[in-house]
Amino acid sequence: MQINIPTHGLTLRGFTLCGSIMRLWEFDRLGGIVSSPFDINKEGLRFISAVLGYFWMNEEQLRFDPTILESDGKRYIEITQNNKTEWLVIIKLIKRHSSVAGRATTTWKAYLDGDKSKMVLVIKDSWQYPEREEEGELLREATEKGAVNMARYYHHETIHVGGKDDINGNVRKELAIKKVTDAFLHTPAAITTEGAMPTQSTSEALADIRSRSSARKTSSGSFNAPLPPYKRSCSTSPHICSGSLNRVHRRIIVHNYGKHIYKASSQVAMLTALEGNIKGHESLCDSTTIIQSNVSIGNLMMNEEKNNPSWQSFIIDFDQAIRENRESPFGASSKTGTRAFMAIGALYGEEHTFMHDLESFFWVLIWICIHYTHLGQAREATDFKFWNYENTTKLAKIKQGMVVHKGDFIKEIS
Repeated sequence: MQINIPTHGLTLRGFTLCGSIMRLWEFDRLGGIVSSPFDINKEGLRFISAVLGYFWMNEEQLRFDPTILESDGKRYIEITQNNKTEWLVIIKLIKRHSSVAGRATTTWKAYLDGDKSKMVLVIKDSWQYPEREEEGELLREATEKGAVNMARYYHHETIHVGGKDDINGNVRKELAIKKVTDAFLHTPAAITTEGAMPTQSTSEALADIRSRSSARKTSSGSFNAPLPPYKRSCSTSPHICSGSLNRVHRRIIVHNYGKHIYKASSQVAMLTALEGNIKGHESLCDSTTIIQSNVSIGNLMMNEEKNNPSWQSFIIDFDQAIRENRESPFGASSKTGTRAFMAIGALYGEEHTFMHDLESFFWVLIWICIHYTHLGQAREATDFKFWNYENTTKLAKIKQGMVVHKGDFIKEIS
């Protein structure tokens, strides 16, 4: 079953009714949380109070993002630049990450209200680890120092709702319960459980729903008592990360708009774009101390539109970017990137350098040749798909085995 939070939603709320046993659920960017179960036949008033609470929720209580506004059939966001208020009109959704927990990156195509040329801007919302250096600051530095073929900075901000900008403070209201209980087995579960969604009994948080419904419209605020965080393993994601117990809602806006290089109109166009991406990476390393550290097919872009002022090829996504002279990488592990495209040394845990990124360009090229036609159409599934989910050490050995002998390598990818 796939659960999607609405495009401009912060959480997803609902309930399950299995026979006469009811549970109340909330899914946010840290995972899923659940109330203790109760029998609706034995606690009828509690059942009615819960259902009415859901019916009476307004958009704010349903956790829709209040910073995305609507007027005259248009959606827009408001930003402040140089003490001046600007409105960005959203044209369409570009992409939304399908998972609930994690960065939940969402991008929109937009333009500045009042701009007759309607030059395209790209809005990117994501939930970042607070320990990470802000992506917006890194992009601004790259732009100000003249790095070429990089997404050009326009604006960035941290989104505050009710004075809070994070999951624990804004969504879960600082609820801190350390013991985690499996919602189905009712037995303690390790926070680091992979592939499952650890949850917690929260009779303390949702003990008296009856009192929460007493004020009709305001009663639904009772569901604002969220449940505890859990450490989400990246086993369900192609990204390598540490399990921070909090995430912050951040927004960046850039000038460049294009398409992924594997959607190029021809092989020559794809290779030309890839060359431009590599030059952009070199420019970034020469002009700053930033290492992009997540070279992948999703982050290498190109522009084949004549009237599009964007770079002909450019790199996006500084979510996992690092400093060259950092004392230590964020988290316990130095493994950063998208598994399928990570350098062999990076998979083994070597300190990430620009050389690892250069090797990632090689794996991107191999991946495109194997999985896409010259028109950007995906081929049938291959054995390489599992690379996204393989153990990093095992994947390093697999990649090593591929490239040791030139003849075997050619046969493998042919």
